[in-house]
Amino acid sequence: MCLAVALTAARHSATVCNHVEVLELLKKDNGKGAKVVDYMTRKEFNATGPFTDSIRKMDDPTIKSICAPSLGVHIVLSGFYSPEQLGLLVSSTSDGRVIFFLPWQRHTIAGTTDLPCEVTHNPAPSEDEIQFILSEIKHYLNQDVEVRREDVLSAWSGIRPLVSDPNEDEMQALARNHIVHISASNLITIAGGKCTTYRAMAEHTIDAAVKACDLQPERPESVTTFLKIEGGQGWSPTMYIRLVQDFGLECEVAQHLAKSYGDRAFAVAKMASLTGKRWPVIGNRIHPDFPYIDAEIRYGVREYACNAVDMIARRLRLSFLNVQAAQEALPVVCDIMAEELKWSKDEKQKQINKAREFLALEMGQAVKRIAKDQVNVNLSSEEQQIDDEAQKICSVASSVGTGACFPEEGKPCHYRRLHPLADVCLDHMFLHNGLVNVAGVIKCGIDFRLWKFGFQIFVG
Repeated sequence: MCLAVALTAARHSATVCNHVEVLELLKKDNGKGAKVVDYMTRKEFNATGPFTDSIRKMDDPTIKSICAPSLGVHIVLSGFYSPEQLGLLVSSTSDGRVIFFLPWQRHTIAGTTDLPCEVTHNPAPSEDEIQFILSEIKHYLNQDVEVRREDVLSAWSGIRPLVSDPNEDEMQALARNHIVHISASNLITIAGGKCTTYRAMAEHTIDAAVKACDLQPERPESVTTFLKIEGGQGWSPTMYIRLVQDFGLECEVAQHLAKSYGDRAFAVAKMASLTGKRWPVIGNRIHPDFPYIDAEIRYGVREYACNAVDMIARRLRLSFLNVQAAQEALPVVCDIMAEELKWSKDEKQKQINKAREFLALEMGQAVKRIAKDQVNVNLSSEEQQIDDEAQKICSVASSVGTGACFPEEGKPCHYRRLHPLADVCLDHMFLHNGLVNVAGVIKCGIDFRLWKFGFQIFVG
């Protein structure tokens, strides 16, 4: 939605900037603006429209802060945890916070925590917050349904701009609604708010600018109520059928494109490559479990997507739905982006590394690995003896590339180091050619135990 709003603004002659930061405010020679750095080109130029406390203090260092950042963590689970058209909101949890449980993108999103935090560009979820959400949602599911830590497909955190109104004589309690403030130098700040009220926020801000700066708008009143955002002009609930019929797309892919791009879906479909199959005719998926296709990568770089993180997180949303799937799709994504943006081999590898770091730190992949490593495996003395023997028996014929670290092929490997691989194999989450010899490893939740018999796991 944020992208659609930006594109709509650009269509109406707004200047849209991506990957920029305000360095200082400019108030000289009867002109006002901002000195901004472009982090993609490292060029500096002037732009307008900054807000937040840091920008307000550039305008007046003596003012009090109005924003109290609050960190909220969300987790994503499989879609079977919630009905497709039904959500749950609990207004009072064990510690007074709000918990919600909602269907989203054929998955289930659950949250949230609410903790004071420092402003950062890279907020990350913690294991304690993930466990809090899991423990709370268990109270509202059937007793025969167990929500496990390994069911968390992705986890991330966001910073809410809770604000107090500086227009009031006394600082009021923090609120999630928005405020508009005009400084003595006519710096207009819009702070707080949420996505669901973005039109009202924009209208109130522009109305304040018209009044404070004596602007002469083309129309006497705002037109936002009747203005469709980009992609909405020709959209209809059955538009996806034309995509199937006219382009030969899979029905699931066509539905995804129609919902995500609106009437721009036809432009995306025109960029799709041939599959070489009888059906679908076009649209190669970048991951077998999701309806995202190669054409979306090519189209995305024409709409402000500048790097790999932009693509897997802010365009495709794949990292928010399943962090492991995002990592698997990353090489394909970067291959297409490298072709479109003329990346060098070194630049492509740099993008892959940055995206992997993003997935590990900001999408919960790292905390999930730590949680697995901390699982206690309680073995009897007999099982412990077999465990010791396993170091001599277990070997890896080939690594499946899951991110787990293994010794050289054919060398002895302690079964605990096979923990992530065995978890993957037994869950059928990956399809790679390979053979793993395991000395009697069986799965109990995320607990693995050794028994007196041995078996082989064939992957692929």
